[in-house]
Amino acid sequence: MLSFTEENYLKAILKFTMERGQANAGTNELAAHLDVKPATVTDMLKKLRDKKLVDYEKYGKVSLTKAGRKHATDVLRKHRLWETFLYEKLEFNWDEVHEVAEQLEHIQSPKLIEKLDVFLGHPSFDPHGDPIPNEKGEFDIEYKKVLADVAINKSCKMVAVKDSTTPFLQYVMKVGLGLSSKIKVLSKQEFDNSITIEINGAEHTVSQKFAENIYVV
Repeated sequence: MLSFTEENYLKAILKFTMERGQANAGTNELAAHLDVKPATVTDMLKKLRDKKLVDYEKYGKVSLTKAGRKHATDVLRKHRLWETFLYEKLEFNWDEVHEVAEQLEHIQSPKLIEKLDVFLGHPSFDPHGDPIPNEKGEFDIEYKKVLADVAINKSCKMVAVKDSTTPFLQYVMKVGLGLSSKIKVLSKQEFDNSITIEINGAEHTVSQKFAENIYVV
């Protein structure tokens, strides 16, 4: 059985590579993503390599083995199913579910997760718009464009968030956005790349960082 930290690393590698459409990641990139020191990442990667869960060479790239990817996908599936349960059935706000799901995702009971999936009606997406892997670990990876890439005077629809931290999600709600919200880009400032958008007839100016964390179609 893997430790919580080991499972978290596998999940982080999976999500990191998915977001970038790459099969592997650099040690320093992963350290920045996890907000830990590169030496800490290196030590953990050695442990995961010894367990044949990652392919890794010193100062090189890291990628998940077949077994590592399966384990990472299982953890990700549990996390997103629990988020959905908390949001839909227990009426947690979408900015509250992530931290609780971080704890619940480590429960080792395939039967429980199978029943949870059935109870929820086999959802395809979690409250943040992220795809939920099925029982076989299959799911469609969609590399959506972000709000920052939408041209002036063009409209789009919000379908997911890249950042699922509580402060960001609270800011998203404060602006008046939610999944399926329609957005029109009114203008962009050359000085700082801030963007003025229209949501339900109201104008809001948001930062480039904000716009890069909103997935749209």
